[in-house]
Amino acid sequence: MAVEKTNSSSSLVEVVDRILDKGIVVDAWARISLVGIELLAIEARIVVASVETYLKYAEAVGLTTTAASPA
Repeated sequence: MAVEKTNSSSSLVEVVDRILDKGIVVDAWARISLVGIELLAIEARIVVASVETYLKYAEAVGLTTTAASPA
């Protein structure tokens, strides 16, 4: 079975659809300290996904509560 390589470009709609379908997580952490004293600590987690995708994976790792699930 041969593998074909195509050089077609993806449209913005296709890229956004793929991101919403699969999701992206950006996890950042920063700490500013001076002479061993922590002045500022920032933690951020940014999730870009459709609600359906987020709920599917959040439920798999236990991030949803039973009150949030539909009756």
